[in-house]
Amino acid sequence: MKKNSKTRYIVLLSLLILVVVAAISLPRLFKSEKRALSGESRQSGGIDLSEYPTLESFERAERDDIISSYSDTMPVYGNWKSYTMKDGLPSDKCYTVRIDGDRVLVGTHDGLAVLEKGKWRTYTTEDGLAHNGVVSIDVSALTGDVWLATLGGLNRWSGGKFETFTQFNSGMPNDLVYNVFCYGKDIWVATGGGAGVYDTNKKDWKIFTEMNAPMHEPWTYALTAGDGKVWIAAWGGGVIEYNMQTEQFRDYVDPDGFMEIDLLPDDGLIHDITTATAYSDSILWVSTYFGMSRYDGKNWNGYFDHDSGLAGNFINFVRAEGPVVFVCSDKGLSSFNGKTWITYKKNDEKPDGKALVYRGARVVKEIPLTPSISHNYVIGVDAEDDVLWVATSSGVSRGERIN
Repeated sequence: MKKNSKTRYIVLLSLLILVVVAAISLPRLFKSEKRALSGESRQSGGIDLSEYPTLESFERAERDDIISSYSDTMPVYGNWKSYTMKDGLPSDKCYTVRIDGDRVLVGTHDGLAVLEKGKWRTYTTEDGLAHNGVVSIDVSALTGDVWLATLGGLNRWSGGKFETFTQFNSGMPNDLVYNVFCYGKDIWVATGGGAGVYDTNKKDWKIFTEMNAPMHEPWTYALTAGDGKVWIAAWGGGVIEYNMQTEQFRDYVDPDGFMEIDLLPDDGLIHDITTATAYSDSILWVSTYFGMSRYDGKNWNGYFDHDSGLAGNFINFVRAEGPVVFVCSDKGLSSFNGKTWITYKKNDEKPDGKALVYRGARVVKEIPLTPSISHNYVIGVDAEDDVLWVATSSGVSRGERIN
């Protein structure tokens, strides 16, 4: 009997010790695990994203309530005013447009046009441009410097002076620069000889070609960045994703491998020949000459002019503003928030046109526009403060939100 009592006493004492040890150890264990998870989160998050702003991220922070509402109510633009050589542009062929505070920057075939205080001013190679063909413009959200992609090099416009970067004087990938994107201190370029990134702090270049990235060939057309990643539109190579923390690549290509048709709907990127990328609200938009793709990090969706409100399948450029993407095609301008399409078309040989509201491929409303955009061949677009600017092959147009 005494032996059994002693045994029970030892067992109870052991259990008590275990409870005490657990009471002391478990909180420490949970704290350690929490610290480990936090560390992992910081590591997986990688860089401090607050150091990598863009013009769009700044605007989103200031106007989040308005831009977020675009997911429910699509903005419609009207009261269009167009500008051509008669109004002061150096050329009617406009490649790109960027809103920079109180001024508007337009890249044309014959120089940079700047609208400020109601007047246009032109800058050319005589003023320091690398080439008169300005095809892409971005503005650093950190410094306010303007970066210009031209057909003969890259320019930084700062303090009224142009600084030129070429393949030979700086180590840039190629002088044929199709696109420029400012992401914090880094300036990314898509060129005819690969993609590159210029660290403005270290003043050096990194170059990405088919030699060190999963590209079909070194011809890159455009790029965008966000959340610590960069997406490069590579000709014939789909989209190349670059993770800035791990410095690793991942490529997205058309899974069915058919160049003529999209054999299986929504199975991935619709085509390997990509022309532009845009990223906003955790959504990646990819344009091609055969339609557009949308990727939410898990699922792909494809859009074509025969099954959606897309103006045309031949897409030159895309830009995202919150949940809305603006699509520049050879048959007009389209905008889409994942639910509703708005497509703007100019009537042939007339200044007026219309805005077509689509749900799926069905037109639910037609809004007459007098006047309309200057031309249906749209190459560039930018939006800010309920104003939309559109660059076309026959001038640049400014529209105001009317709904």
